[in-house]
Amino acid sequence: MITKRIIPCLDVKNGRVVKGVNFEGLGDVNDPVTLGKYYSDNGADELVFYDITASAEGRGLFTDILTQVAKTIFIPLTVGGGINELSDFERVLSCGADKVSVNSGAIRNPELIGEAAKRYGDQCVVISIDAKRVDGTFRVFAKGGRENTGMDAIEWVKRCVGNGAGEVVLNSIDTDGVKNGFDLEMLEAVCNVVNVPVIASGGAGCMEDFVTLFNTLPKVDAGLAASIFHFGEVAIPDLKKELAAKGITVRL
Repeated sequence: MITKRIIPCLDVKNGRVVKGVNFEGLGDVNDPVTLGKYYSDNGADELVFYDITASAEGRGLFTDILTQVAKTIFIPLTVGGGINELSDFERVLSCGADKVSVNSGAIRNPELIGEAAKRYGDQCVVISIDAKRVDGTFRVFAKGGRENTGMDAIEWVKRCVGNGAGEVVLNSIDTDGVKNGFDLEMLEAVCNVVNVPVIASGGAGCMEDFVTLFNTLPKVDAGLAASIFHFGEVAIPDLKKELAAKGITVRL
């Protein structure tokens, strides 16, 4: 079995890590450099850094903070927020990122994924999708979950992977921050149409949610979470021991 990854996510706004519920009501958590180093030292397999208001505010990503985070961690780093053209990929990678996550920028310019994959390789390009149920279907939302694009999320995933995205992060707005478990229905629909790694995001509330995720959907490669790690509700070493005890392969 492929080793499952546990990935904490730093949602950064104005240079601070924040967390909300259903993408709303953001509260201050910690300094991203301090938090990033903590996760690197305590068993995280990768780290995701999102500048969550860069796209909505129409600006570039905070590269100074990103550079500091990259210098203090020793695990792969995926970075997103305000990625709109190839020069943004270049800028983020030069700051120390290993992979670049694109969301709203790809919605505005779907060719961006293919261009970036050709230049930097599929493994470097991550498509991040914020999806929500609307009238019984999964719809793609842009600008940090603020704007309904009207696009079908499953068709969008297929298109992005077909264009060269090497990894999918599926953020369920319906379950984000609610802590009632990952959105298994939405994740299964995505896993059924792509053959690249899928990362589940949104809804983790306890260790058992990760056990359920990997046992129910073996195709899911990683579980991403924020608040349960940030607030000390679940420690990553303890989570990995629990997963291993349940027969799920993880890096201990």
